[in-house]
Amino acid sequence: TNTPIVGGSSLITIFSILCIIVFTLLTLSTVVTSKDLAEASHNAVKAYYNADSEAEKIFAQLKSGIVPENVTVNGNYYSYVCDISETQFITVELSFIDGKWNVIKWHSTSSIQ
Repeated sequence: TNTPIVGGSSLITIFSILCIIVFTLLTLSTVVTSKDLAEASHNAVKAYYNADSEAEKIFAQLKSGIVPENVTVNGNYYSYVCDISETQFITVELSFIDGKWNVIKWHSTSSIQ
C-alpha cells in the first residue's frame, strides 16, 4: 500500500501556515477594533468642539447685548449649558461687572455619577 508519509518538515510547514493564518486573523481583528475606537474618538472630539463653538456664539450674543432664552440671568451673573452628548455638556458661568465680562466657569461636565 502506498500511504503518504508525513515527515518532520511537512509538519513544520503545516504548523507554520496555521500560525500565519491565526496571526493574520488576530491582526485583522485588532485593526477593526482600532478603527472603531478612532471613529468614536473623532466623533467625541467633534461633538465637544461643536458644543464649545455654540457656547462661544452665545457668549458673543451676550457681549452684543442679546440674552438668548437658554441663558439664566441672576443679577450680573449669567449661566448656560451646551450639550456635547446625551451625558456630557459644557457649563458656562459668566459675570458682567463694571463693563467687563469675566469667565467664572467654562468646562465640560458629565451627568453620569
